[in-house]
Amino acid sequence: MLDEAEIKNVLVVTAHPDDIDFGGAGTVAKLVDAGAEVVYCLVTDGDAGGFDRQVDNGGMAVARRAEQTAAADRVGVEDIRFLGYPDGMVEQSLGLRCDITRVIRQVRPDLVITSTPERNYARLGPSHPDHRAVGGATLDAVYPDARNPYAFPELLADEGLDAWTVREVWLMGTPTPNRYVDVTATVDRKIAALRAHESQTGHMQDLDGFVRGWLAANAATAGLPEGAFAEAFQAVVTD
Repeated sequence: MLDEAEIKNVLVVTAHPDDIDFGGAGTVAKLVDAGAEVVYCLVTDGDAGGFDRQVDNGGMAVARRAEQTAAADRVGVEDIRFLGYPDGMVEQSLGLRCDITRVIRQVRPDLVITSTPERNYARLGPSHPDHRAVGGATLDAVYPDARNPYAFPELLADEGLDAWTVREVWLMGTPTPNRYVDVTATVDRKIAALRAHESQTGHMQDLDGFVRGWLAANAATAGLPEGAFAEAFQAVVTD
C-alpha cells in the first residue's frame, strides 16, 4: 500500500457536492498539508439534493457548486471539475467511464479516492445509487481504461491524453475498511468544510458532535490513542 509520504497527486471522484467532505475531507486536508496536489471531480451538481423545496433544480445546482467551492477552500483544494450529469440518474455507463478516464489522464494521480460501488447494509447512507454508479465507473476507469492505450482512442488522438496507471484507489463508505488515516490535526477543517454545505448540513443541530463521534469510533477501531480521530477507507492496490 502507498505510504502517505509517497502521494504527490490525488484525484477525488464523487457523485455529489459534500460526498468527499463527509467521507474524506480530513484526509484531503492532511495530504494537501504534506504537499500533495488534489483535484476534485464531481459527476453531478447535486441539483436533486437539499431540503429547500422553494429552490428549483437549476438554483440548487448553482448553490451546491458554490458550497463545494467554499468547502474545498477550507481544505486547500482549488481545482474542481464538474461533469454535469443529472443528480439521481447516474448510471455506470461507457460515457461516464470515458469522462472519468479523461480526467485521470489529465491529472495523472498516484491515488484516486472515490465511493465504494458496494451496498453498505450496516450504514445505508453511502449506498446512494449515484455513489455506487460513480464508484464502479471510477474503478473501471482506473482499471482497465486509463492505463490501456487502446481504450477510448479519441482521448489520445484528439486530446493528446496518454495512458496513465493509478497506483491505488481508496474507497469511501466501504463496509470493509482496511486503511485508517489519522485526521486528528485536520478534523476541525473537515467540520468547517461540511458546514460550508449549508443546504445539506444546516439542519443538523450537532454536526460537530456527530462527526467527532463517528471519527473517534474509527480511531478506536484502528487502535489509535484516545482523543484521536480517523477516516476509514478500503485501499485497493491496482497492480
